[in-house]
Amino acid sequence: MRALALTSTALTLIAALGVGCGPTYTRNEPGGDHAAMSTGLDKEDIRRMLSENLNDLRASPIMNEWRAAKPKPTVAMFPFKNATDEHVEPQLSAVLSEAETWLVTSQAVDVIARDRQNQMIAEVEGQQNPVFNHANVARYGKQMGVKYFVTGNVATNTERDTDARRVQYFFFMQVIEVETGAIKWAHRSYVTKIAK
Repeated sequence: MRALALTSTALTLIAALGVGCGPTYTRNEPGGDHAAMSTGLDKEDIRRMLSENLNDLRASPIMNEWRAAKPKPTVAMFPFKNATDEHVEPQLSAVLSEAETWLVTSQAVDVIARDRQNQMIAEVEGQQNPVFNHANVARYGKQMGVKYFVTGNVATNTERDTDARRVQYFFFMQVIEVETGAIKWAHRSYVTKIAK
């Protein structure tokens, strides 16, 4: 009985001290997406930047032109360039997928599937394992037979002092006409992250 009481007391003490306890995980906690956990881009940053840009595109002259066009123009989504020192490629891939889904559901354009784009890029680049080259986007568009492509980039400005690090993200999107290379729409949004 005394051994049981000592064991119980020891377990209570261990639990109180947190010895052997790992992190606590939660799912869909209210406000869980709002708190920043790093200076990298997270789901809330992507939502905010993309929402601002796509809302501007929704009201733009090019979108009105697309809505009125018969037949629908064809559009391709090209990768967003990472012009930062941060590792944000997975986040940019998510941005690309979200923007592509938004365009498809708008029903204003026909969107070329991205898996077909790799084949077309290989034809332009002449390689077994083609690497997307932003300098050749007009050639890719012509090869795919699209009239417009949507692309963009993210850049940063990073500052430090003794107590904090601030990363300012600049997210740019644009619609480019393949035939002329003319920028038919462009917009930018900003997100600032601070680590203290």
